[in-house]
Amino acid sequence: MNRQEEREVLLNVEHLCMHFHAKAGRRKTLVKAVDDVSFQVYRSETFGLVGESGCGKTTTGRTILRLYTPTSGNIEFDGRSLTGKMTKELQSYLTEHITCIFQDPIDSLNPRMTVREIIGEGLFVRGIHDRAEIDRRVFEVLEKVGLTKEHANRYPHEFSGGQRQRIGIARAIIVNPSMVIADEPVSALDVSVQAQVINLLNDLKREYGLTIIFVAHNLSVVKYFSDRIGVMYRGKLLEVARSDDLYEHPIHPYTKLLLSAIPMPNPLIEKERESLVYDVKTAHDYSTEQPHMVEILPEHFVYGSESEILRYRRELKGDALCC
Repeated sequence: MNRQEEREVLLNVEHLCMHFHAKAGRRKTLVKAVDDVSFQVYRSETFGLVGESGCGKTTTGRTILRLYTPTSGNIEFDGRSLTGKMTKELQSYLTEHITCIFQDPIDSLNPRMTVREIIGEGLFVRGIHDRAEIDRRVFEVLEKVGLTKEHANRYPHEFSGGQRQRIGIARAIIVNPSMVIADEPVSALDVSVQAQVINLLNDLKREYGLTIIFVAHNLSVVKYFSDRIGVMYRGKLLEVARSDDLYEHPIHPYTKLLLSAIPMPNPLIEKERESLVYDVKTAHDYSTEQPHMVEILPEHFVYGSESEILRYRRELKGDALCC
């Protein structure tokens, strides 16, 4: 993925691995949560990372944040390496430039702190101790996310799920970060509230020039919100493409499976539609050919062996002739 782009690369992830040792009774197993993942995120874009539960997308985000120490690989942010020993200087750099919006708006907010304290904590950590200045910026960001300054003295349990997530968003943007990692920020919310939060994130992205990594499993939401999308399965990144291209020309069989699972609005079509099946053990034979990421279309990358890439190219030619 070394394609020369006019856009500025803000985050560069190369061959990232995050492995965990786990015990199953007396047996020890190695869990490859993230296994040789590489991708780039451009400044001011939204990069969607999708896949089923347990595929490694959340672990990827947490490793970028250095909540986990990567097993191997390199993470470079704005020209600076984020791997290696976690020093106070590196930790300060991370907290200044990258923030996170967590999945569960209940568990991610300290129930013993007021909204003012929760949102303003990031400013205090960065050395701003003037209470009047903190209050001014907290009130300002509350209005940005659709709340009021009267909410500042309340506690998290006094708010709805959507309001709590707005508080989490306010906490993430008050420090003016360069990038926000949104870890399934709407999955715990009602559908109507999901749309409100997504629209809010879109507005804040434009206003603050944010770069966002949007982690989710709902492909419909990701398509609406993302400029480019990466598809993960069992710790591997299988396909990366622009949002429209991925939906119009899915190439990897797992991507096709995910797209086929999106419900259709027409109940007659939905009733007759056949679901695709993907079994990684039978779908691929990597005993003689090693898979790798290939740019099969402009800015469209797919993971596969040489023979699979040839087959994918023939399928694309066939689709082009049909159209």
